[in-house]
Amino acid sequence: MTTRQVEHEITVGAPAATVYRLLADVSHWPQIFPPTIHVEREETGAHQERIHIWATANGEAKNWTSRRTLDPDTLRITFRQEVTTAPVAAMGGTWIVEPQGADTSRVRLLHDYRAIDDDPQDLEWIERAVDTNSTAELAALKDNVEQAHAAESEDLLFSFTDTVEINGAAKDAFDFVNEAGRWPERLPHVATVRFEEPAPGLQILEMDTRAKDGSVHTTKSYRVALDTHKIAYKQVTLPALMTLHTGYWTFTDTGRGTTEAASQHTVSINTANIAGILGEQATVADARAYVHSALSTNSRATLGHAKDYAERTH
Repeated sequence: MTTRQVEHEITVGAPAATVYRLLADVSHWPQIFPPTIHVEREETGAHQERIHIWATANGEAKNWTSRRTLDPDTLRITFRQEVTTAPVAAMGGTWIVEPQGADTSRVRLLHDYRAIDDDPQDLEWIERAVDTNSTAELAALKDNVEQAHAAESEDLLFSFTDTVEINGAAKDAFDFVNEAGRWPERLPHVATVRFEEPAPGLQILEMDTRAKDGSVHTTKSYRVALDTHKIAYKQVTLPALMTLHTGYWTFTDTGRGTTEAASQHTVSINTANIAGILGEQATVADARAYVHSALSTNSRATLGHAKDYAERTH
């Protein structure tokens, strides 16, 4: 069997310990790395963890499970896929963060991989995916680390949650949100939907929604449905005022015969388009308020219809 080894690297204008912390905390990966849709920690221990990753590779949505070993002393993280997805037979590697001074570090990303049946075309597909994703991830890591302070000072990144209590079962509310292919008949603000589920629980949702002012916006998201309690998503076709939009729907049995349904959003504002959309005098705060209102309006509408559906079903 042919095992290929490749290495990618980038220099980051930040202390090595800061970069390592960002790589070690997978909960932020969907916000940092363009290919990453969602990550779930399935097991954690002393410097060991098992994670389930959903991400795109060469434009296709894939998912796999990896075991990671974290070494904060040497600033290394090794990973090995336990459950792979075709055409990958085996995949592993190491993140290495090397101090280059007080405020600079070199990040090296090593991969080794094999293709199922050593197929040459599959090897080429994997090589292309690894190269594309590694290049995108390292560039995004550099941008995120170096811009983190600026983003925080300008308040570009923010999160919020809308919640309703439902007198019904969590599964019924989950089903309403999960069955997004039926949203045009169930949700007044959704005009059309293109919905695929290439693997169980992994969904591609493209839809046209009507805003309060009557305009129609097209968005595309990848979604990950986890049992009947959570649907995580990442928008990849974004409205003009956003550079990032991730979130999740959760459905929690309160133990009182009711369900708490919530819609969480994490958004980063696209400052380049504020003036063109909201006017020359508009500020980041104005853009935040506008985006918050638009997303919250749609979330609350969806939660309200999910509540009605679950209570009728109940």
